[in-house]
Amino acid sequence: MRHLFSFIFFLFSLISFSQEIAVLKYKGGGDWYSNPTALPNLITFCNNNINTKIETKPQNVEVGSADIFQYPLLHMTGHGNVFFSEDDAENLHNYLISGGFIHIDDNYGMEPYITEELKKVFPDKELVELPANHKIFNTAFNFPNGLPKIHEHDGKRPQAFGIFHEDRLVLLFTYESDLGDGWEDESVHNDPPEVRDKALKMGANIVKYAFEN
Repeated sequence: MRHLFSFIFFLFSLISFSQEIAVLKYKGGGDWYSNPTALPNLITFCNNNINTKIETKPQNVEVGSADIFQYPLLHMTGHGNVFFSEDDAENLHNYLISGGFIHIDDNYGMEPYITEELKKVFPDKELVELPANHKIFNTAFNFPNGLPKIHEHDGKRPQAFGIFHEDRLVLLFTYESDLGDGWEDESVHNDPPEVRDKALKMGANIVKYAFEN
């Protein structure tokens, strides 16, 4: 048992002192690899604007791997199906309650699948909508109305949902916003500069919040 606690402390220390982001690779057939230019662009924006020193090319990590404990922030996206095995769910659960943070950005069509799989990760918790005055909306840049709308999708209002552990936000699920599309190279979606700027600033808020809380 003593060795187990020592190992957990070691994993937690990796999260505490690292300042990197990884893309979460999951099973189920969903395109976890979508938006390939998004995170590099967000990282460059953060390094230039909020004094981070993040490696520009993020690594890909398997949800069931101990490697996730090397990163204080995981980014997950996609359009379709998501599946977590029992081991995947347990590993992600342990990561999040040990100090990790995950941002899940629905790239359109992911919502019904990820909400079901999150019940495996936190069977006793529900996604709750974050109010516009939550700290994540003003930690670096101010968004008084909460999550910005980047792409229309079904025309619904953008919503930010969270899961908390001991009063700490450990998971952020952004829905009907599609921040990742706004982080991509301008030529991918032809978003106007002001839309991309909103997306990048909100992304910087998420990074800063994850690194500091």
